[in-house]
Amino acid sequence: MNTRTAFIAIVGCPNAGKSSILNRIIGQKVSIVSPKPHTTRNRITGIRTWDDGVQLVFTDTPGFDKPKTRFDNRIQHAVTEGIRDVDACLLVVEPRGEIRRHEEILIERFREHSLPAVLAINKIDLLEDRSELLARIAEFSKLYDFEAVVPLSAKFKENIDELVTELKKLSVPSPHFFPDDALTDLTERQIAADVVREKLLKRLDFEVPHGTAVVIEKYAKRENKDITDISAVIYCEKDSHKGIIIGKGGSMLKAIGTD
Repeated sequence: MNTRTAFIAIVGCPNAGKSSILNRIIGQKVSIVSPKPHTTRNRITGIRTWDDGVQLVFTDTPGFDKPKTRFDNRIQHAVTEGIRDVDACLLVVEPRGEIRRHEEILIERFREHSLPAVLAINKIDLLEDRSELLARIAEFSKLYDFEAVVPLSAKFKENIDELVTELKKLSVPSPHFFPDDALTDLTERQIAADVVREKLLKRLDFEVPHGTAVVIEKYAKRENKDITDISAVIYCEKDSHKGIIIGKGGSMLKAIGTD
């Protein structure tokens, strides 16, 4: 079989739905999802190989927005470095609103590196009148010659297959860089730590989760049982956050663990 490969960076502003799209394409959860900005902190690789011999290797980058802290600056650096190392980009935007300055900056980076790019307009399920999409497509098409524009809804899996079809066209003849059954290059420990942090984001107020980090100290499967024992340590930035994370009588920590 003739094999083809493409390395694709998924980029866009916070909360555009980059991780949700990645999870839909891969077919299972490899990147955590939250309505809070900067849910994705690291460059997460998702891998999907199809029976037709195409392997797409995706990098889910953190949301690209105006940096307010040193942490934000490091995130932005990770995004720009991620664009430099790939064959193509998938720019994810929302279906309405002004084109954001940081979306324009990302497009400038595409131009600098002569990168093929596909535009995904996510969250079209929020539009009562889908004719609004025509104006949105025209706005972005003026800024860059996209290989394709795909309106979609990651939430309802609408047009995900159409997006995959367009992304496959970016692949080139090449051996596969990962086993055909691989879904991510993350270890199970890394995924477990990210899932715990996702539940922190879900349960806690905006100011607390981004001051936390999760480290897995124990990850061991029980002998002769389909159970994995995981011991996770949550580090918090401020003493005042510790009581919030634990909750009255340990109620918050229990809820996070149950999630």
